[in-house]
Amino acid sequence: YIKTHKGKKNQMVKLSVIFWFVLLSFCHVVSARICLEGSGFFTPNDTYDLNRRALLSSLPSNVIANDDFYYTTTTGEYPNRAYGLGMCVPGTDAHTCSDCIITSTAKLLHNCTNQREAIDWRMDSRTVCLVRYSNRYFYGSLGMESLRSDNFTRDLEGNSTDLDITWEAMMTDVIKQASFLYYAARIRKLESTDSPIYGFGQCSKDLSLKNCTRCLQQNVIEYRSCCSGRQGGIISRPSCFIRWEIYPFLGLFDSIPPRQKDGRSISTGTIVAVVVVPILLLTLGFVIWKRRRAYKAKKTKTADDITTSGSLQFEFKEIEAATSNFHNINKLGHGGFGEVYKGTFPDGTEVAVKRLSKTSGQGEEEFKNEVFLVAKLQHRNLVRLLGYSVKGDEKILVYEFLPNKSLDHFLFDPLKKGQLDWTRRYNIIEGITRGILYLHQDSRLTIIHRDLKAGNILLDADMNPKIADFGVARNFRVDQTEATTRRVVGTFGYMPPEYVTNGHFSTKSDVYSFGVLVLEIIGGKKNSSFNEQDGSISNLVTYVWRLWNTESLLELVDAAMGENYDRNEVIRCIHIGLLCVQENPADRPTMSTVFHMLTNTSITLHVPQPPGFVFRVRSKPNPLAERLQPGRSTSMSFACSVSITCLSPR
Repeated sequence: YIKTHKGKKNQMVKLSVIFWFVLLSFCHVVSARICLEGSGFFTPNDTYDLNRRALLSSLPSNVIANDDFYYTTTTGEYPNRAYGLGMCVPGTDAHTCSDCIITSTAKLLHNCTNQREAIDWRMDSRTVCLVRYSNRYFYGSLGMESLRSDNFTRDLEGNSTDLDITWEAMMTDVIKQASFLYYAARIRKLESTDSPIYGFGQCSKDLSLKNCTRCLQQNVIEYRSCCSGRQGGIISRPSCFIRWEIYPFLGLFDSIPPRQKDGRSISTGTIVAVVVVPILLLTLGFVIWKRRRAYKAKKTKTADDITTSGSLQFEFKEIEAATSNFHNINKLGHGGFGEVYKGTFPDGTEVAVKRLSKTSGQGEEEFKNEVFLVAKLQHRNLVRLLGYSVKGDEKILVYEFLPNKSLDHFLFDPLKKGQLDWTRRYNIIEGITRGILYLHQDSRLTIIHRDLKAGNILLDADMNPKIADFGVARNFRVDQTEATTRRVVGTFGYMPPEYVTNGHFSTKSDVYSFGVLVLEIIGGKKNSSFNEQDGSISNLVTYVWRLWNTESLLELVDAAMGENYDRNEVIRCIHIGLLCVQENPADRPTMSTVFHMLTNTSITLHVPQPPGFVFRVRSKPNPLAERLQPGRSTSMSFACSVSITCLSPR
């Protein structure tokens, strides 16, 4: 063979050498790493450097321990506290993700020898990962400065205009999906050559979906000035990353059909079946494996020592200084178990400080619950617990600051509710759905919140909802589906019949509360705001059921929205709300089903049965009411006159 094909063999050897040289060169520049000098410098081996190193060393294992391969953490005390973030593409093999994070952290330690802040977007042949550290609180901040604009291949031979048009159409598809999942991979075919072009985009998951879209769109704008006509390249910013090539990469494109220039492709359902379903199954398998492994280990809890969360602890004097010694001017609100203040740290970080009331009998237990539980939860629709402080009788929880307060602050205010148009209300419903779904199914734990209501839904600057207040939440074992308690807590009107009467609670308890909340969001009325009519005290659920029977559901719609809403969308949401408040827990959908019903209009909804109960005045005391123990800001004005009956449809 060597004698016969000597010339061809030599040519192949040369081509192989060139190929590997190009490949190795490409791999060298695939990392978009930058050591930022704007946050200042540290002295090697000082306290901040040691905190930085400890934080980075813990990232690989912590990232893959999270179901969605995303993790944020802090190490040390102010002013030497280090903040860190690590993530990979969801569905990546755990070992691959860990290797990518390890390589990235090693490079940052080697190259950023004294910078207090650094970022590395890294891509190898199998995944994309992001590692970031800083001496400031950066979570949720949109970083738009350009880190790197690289094009590794020459201009496309032939029609570059065709490439640009196809590229922008492909990136439009990428951004559309990434605005839902935080990452996306798409294929488009060039009209002139019928050859495919492959595109990938990803955002840092601490962003809001709106800011994810903004960041990716800015990369598209930059492409027009830096990389137009190039066959492949990378554009990255602190908050997002895109890559495109004329060949597949990362193994993400095997099951994605190329879209033609005219937009034709196979159906969305098929794409979901062949792309999303395998990823979901892989993720589900990983979740089950991780949970079973976790529960094999023996857990120890110390009821009196809440300082076991280590890295989340603040000095009490830091909190005092941040809140101007808990001055009334910084007071944001007052709950059943304490007051909430706005705090500002010297570096400008704003926080919400929840100060436990010293006279609260139930507060210490709930305080421990939030510290141990919420610290393990990370999702864009959950309020982030930044830390806590304990000094004598003082017990403090420190949360991210959300400028728009709670949903009820807008929803039930005659003047402010006008700011909630239908688009915002629908986005709030969808965001709450995502948050509860994470608690019930997608987090490392199975969490029952038990006190979902408008007052416990906080709103960020973009009016995105975040579920708060986990003091009465319960953690289920991986194989547990329900539990019973003698201590019924929560807010009356949001609690389902089986919980009120027998103390039974499950994920379907939260589904019931969610259903009431959906009806409140659409109607702009509190569940408890209805007046006594014809000898009965009606509630919102009963009122909506009557509207269902008279086929007049749109009478529920808040007049503050005017006529500017999608009628079919509103009716579908009301229908879903009624399904969630069914009397029998088995008849209520899971939050996973709710999410699919909200996002896929092709799913046919079942006809709801009558809701669980209505309220009537009684002159004699009701033993049932005596079982009810009010939670924070619990509405109990008519709890002592409750009886349970069924409302029959007409």
